[in-house]
Amino acid sequence: MSIFKDKTLLITGGTGSFGNAILRRFLDSDIKEIRIFSRDEKKQDDMRHRLQNSKVKFYIGDVRDKRSVDGAMVGVDYVFHAAALKQVPSCEFFPTQAVRTNVLGTENVLDSAIAYGVKNVVVLSTDKAAYPINAMGISKAMMEKVATAKGRQLGAEGTTTICCTRYGNVMASRGSVIPLWVEQMKVNSSITITDPNMTRFMMTLDDAVDLVIYAFQHGKNGDLFVQKAPAATLDVLADALKDLYKMQTEVKVIGTRHGEKLYETLVTREEMAKAEDMGDYYRIPCDTRDLNYDKFFVEGNEKVSKIEDYHSHNTKRLDVEGMKQLLLKLDFIREDLGL
Repeated sequence: MSIFKDKTLLITGGTGSFGNAILRRFLDSDIKEIRIFSRDEKKQDDMRHRLQNSKVKFYIGDVRDKRSVDGAMVGVDYVFHAAALKQVPSCEFFPTQAVRTNVLGTENVLDSAIAYGVKNVVVLSTDKAAYPINAMGISKAMMEKVATAKGRQLGAEGTTTICCTRYGNVMASRGSVIPLWVEQMKVNSSITITDPNMTRFMMTLDDAVDLVIYAFQHGKNGDLFVQKAPAATLDVLADALKDLYKMQTEVKVIGTRHGEKLYETLVTREEMAKAEDMGDYYRIPCDTRDLNYDKFFVEGNEKVSKIEDYHSHNTKRLDVEGMKQLLLKLDFIREDLGL
């Protein structure tokens, strides 16, 4: 971790699942300071008492309030921007709140980072931003556009580098189905599945951290990074959990919820047309064309129509055994099973 030696890192939304994963990775490194920025004083207090670590500093604030962001940004070298409204149903019923946090809040963080001379900002996004059909995905798609536009404006010579990461379902993170289903099994309730054939990318929190660090190390202004990931159907995930917990819990199909897709797209075909294959990752550079629209009527890209999206129906598909092996990488599952 020598690139972080004696540096200060700010994590917005730092009390969430991603913030905790970053802390596990960085606490024993040679980083000088990690700043946790969030609006939840209870979670901050719990984290403070649990860690008892002088490297970690806590800042109460909200990305919607730029003054609070500015106060936390002074002296920062790097920013991981994870603060967001993430739950699909909540954003569906309160879309303006999603805009204020995910779009305008992101602009506040980026403007502050640029003003205070931050070297690198990595903005965390979601597969729901690709071809979005719900308010959460739409707000995250706009968040990506804001970050890309800022990066494009700064250009290759900019003193601040802004790039995005987009990843799929992070297993056992806040609001995900795995903790819900485990709890349902423990109280002898039915596992509630929206659609057994629905597929989702499966990533661990460590995968998400790896992706962000990779983007930090390799990103140029306006870049978007995506990690290749396996996927599984919801019925395979449910069967894997039942096998691990040795429970024959009934599965109840309740139907698709507000704003849910049958499968998630990580990279659109338009993005795949210009994506650079980096092995375990795709790098999608920003569109550097200008506002001279006239030429777009006579110049196109035939490649786009021949390319397929990268989505959870056409990526590597996990079977029950493969899903069980991935689940056993989760601390939550291992601790719960006493492993």
